[in-house]
Amino acid sequence: MTFLQQKTLANPIEFSGVGLFTGENAHIRLLPSAANSGIVFQRVDLPEKPTIPALLQFVSETPRCTCLGKGNASVRMVEHLLSALQGLGIDNVFIEVEGPEIPALDGSAAGFVHKIGQAGSKVLEAPKKIIRIEQPIFWSEGHTHLMALPCDEFRVSYTLHYPHSPAIGSQYCSLLVNPESYRSEIAQCRTFSLYEELAPLMAKGLIKGAGLDKGVLIQGDRILNPEGIRCSDEMVRHKILDLIGDMALLGASVRGHVIAIRSGHAANIAFSKRLQ
Repeated sequence: MTFLQQKTLANPIEFSGVGLFTGENAHIRLLPSAANSGIVFQRVDLPEKPTIPALLQFVSETPRCTCLGKGNASVRMVEHLLSALQGLGIDNVFIEVEGPEIPALDGSAAGFVHKIGQAGSKVLEAPKKIIRIEQPIFWSEGHTHLMALPCDEFRVSYTLHYPHSPAIGSQYCSLLVNPESYRSEIAQCRTFSLYEELAPLMAKGLIKGAGLDKGVLIQGDRILNPEGIRCSDEMVRHKILDLIGDMALLGASVRGHVIAIRSGHAANIAFSKRLQ
């Protein structure tokens, strides 16, 4: 059946925008690629145009996002794009990148999902790479916990706990992840930040492209975005989006129930390495 076969894009697609962290203009081009080639980034704006496979061993740092690096080349904030590809079941893509960072778009994966849907997918003559969870696997550090349990499909259950933020509080969401649910339940959910955390980072020049058009900003019990939030639990659903993107660096699809409590990028990567 085709859902057990690898897929690539049917046509090339392009995205342009500003990077959330660097504030620099970025342009990327997604190209169809062959079976078993995986997802590979190429910094076409650098000498020798180095490539960086989207795999766990190339994670260089996780400062509020996930960065890949090899040698002197790096690509920042890959998780939303990888999440969209993984969520839609796309296994093989060659990604040309001009700039140090993937465009932030609106802080969600919706823009990526829309254009990937327009481009279409192509089924390849190779079986999908699948990691099947056959026994419980745990990872914990402090108040952060992740586990994977046997399950015939891919399900993610996430508990978010922000007791110091009245606008967020505690949120829980559990979803069976497939292309249909990813499009309707996950893709549109934006990254978020507390004003008290974001303002010092912006003052230090660590987040140069921030704006209310690139995510949800929260101050006390108020959502500062004029349009508000897209759903009552948008924050926890975005955490699921991030987790899917980070786990895409396994280079395979997971069949199991992943349960996460208060995890972020560093924890997602550490847990994925344990799964690997």
